[in-house]
Amino acid sequence: MFGFFATLTDLGRRWSYSLAATLATTALTSSNPTLAELPHSVAPCRLPAQAVVEKEMLRQEALSGDTDALGRYQIAVARHRSTLQQCRQQNWPRRQAIWLRLYPCDAKSGRLEQVLDRIVNHGYNEVYLETFYDGQVLLPANDNPTPWPSVARSSEFEEVDLLAQAIEKGRERGLKVYAWLFTMNFGYAYGQRSDRASALARNGENLTTLNHLRADASNNDSLLHSYASQAFIDPYSPQARRDYQWLVYSVLQRQPDGVLFDYVRYPRLPGAESVATKVSDLWIYGEASRTALLQRARNDRGRALLERYLDRGYLTEEDVRSISTRYPQDGEPLWQATRTPNGSLQTRLWHLSVAHAVQGILDFLDLAVQQVDRQNIPAGAVFFPNGNQPVGDGFDSRLQPWDRFPASMEWHPMLYGVCGNASCILTQLERVLALAPEETEMVPALAGVWGEPISNRPSLEAQMYALRQAAPQIDAVSHFAYSWQFPESDRNRKMCE
Repeated sequence: MFGFFATLTDLGRRWSYSLAATLATTALTSSNPTLAELPHSVAPCRLPAQAVVEKEMLRQEALSGDTDALGRYQIAVARHRSTLQQCRQQNWPRRQAIWLRLYPCDAKSGRLEQVLDRIVNHGYNEVYLETFYDGQVLLPANDNPTPWPSVARSSEFEEVDLLAQAIEKGRERGLKVYAWLFTMNFGYAYGQRSDRASALARNGENLTTLNHLRADASNNDSLLHSYASQAFIDPYSPQARRDYQWLVYSVLQRQPDGVLFDYVRYPRLPGAESVATKVSDLWIYGEASRTALLQRARNDRGRALLERYLDRGYLTEEDVRSISTRYPQDGEPLWQATRTPNGSLQTRLWHLSVAHAVQGILDFLDLAVQQVDRQNIPAGAVFFPNGNQPVGDGFDSRLQPWDRFPASMEWHPMLYGVCGNASCILTQLERVLALAPEETEMVPALAGVWGEPISNRPSLEAQMYALRQAAPQIDAVSHFAYSWQFPESDRNRKMCE
């Protein structure tokens, strides 16, 4: 990642990026074949149309109170579960997942069954269920001990546990259901709480993502917008850590088949701000983060220089002389992870500050993963392949250190490159495979729809075919998202139609 930094957890390790693998290119990178033009192995395991229609008719009849239809519907569900499991065992990929968001109206009788049936009908055997996102959580309103409001919070649905129901009904259909959680993005509602103000991330201008403004380029930079929907937290904050641990604990009580952590990073800002080039750009000025960074000084001279660097963003020769005079007993200033001189004093402090910001992300993730590991279920991290790289004299503002995520976790790179064909997603995959330990379970996420290109992306079958040709060792793939695959269903459920 950041090749010239020493880490804070292992002083001997260097973050480096070395392209050690080269993927094969395929003829499909410059075309957009349809499903009919590709081998059946690209999109197997879909149920026959007649079986789908019959099952849906039985579901509707069962909803109207027909007990005979209910029994036949349950038989059809069991039969399709067996068919799905057998097909996925015999066809690539063995794991095919879809990303799903539920709405309050999915708590109505029969709605959840309809959604999960549709997923099974299209050959998916895993669901990544959005459980904590946009400052709300998929827990019942009458059993939600977290500081976030429930997704379904009206009196009509306050007792409905959509997460538990989705896990149970998913398993009945042969689906593994993962809980998909935002991580450092706690959402607007959390950021509005006065008792959580100290938990928010702050930059050198004392701004949080709630009051950080950006110009709208479409309006000649005259209109300002905030990132209020994305309240990013200080990963060193004890309050944020306690709140998140309680959230993960509550989710694990529903016994999901795995947990995925998203937004394991700082925010991505637009334009020039997308690159952090100075210490005040870093989200390390929250009370907890700043305190932890100053504690990385190994003597008084080092602490004083670091504190002045954080306050002003630079050091002068006079700063160095005055602080040296104040602490003559210290000799050279010392900080954690900088045992030997490397560049100028200011450069060393810049590297230390960035490393500190990154370490906060890793520590925050580790606390959550520990809880998941104790349940003996998979934990996975979702990330952007380009979110961890240097850019010019700075770094991508997300500072997403996915190359240091544990190999024991599932890695879910979002291969969302847009170039009209599959070449850009293969480039992103190449970078991930070059940095991933050999034993890492890789589950790439693709964005698109079956049967046609969309938003300058090739069809899913074209992306799947290119992925398999380039990296046949990968045997698990996810598709973003249900709302893309079934927009009418998603719209109707959102509007309670």
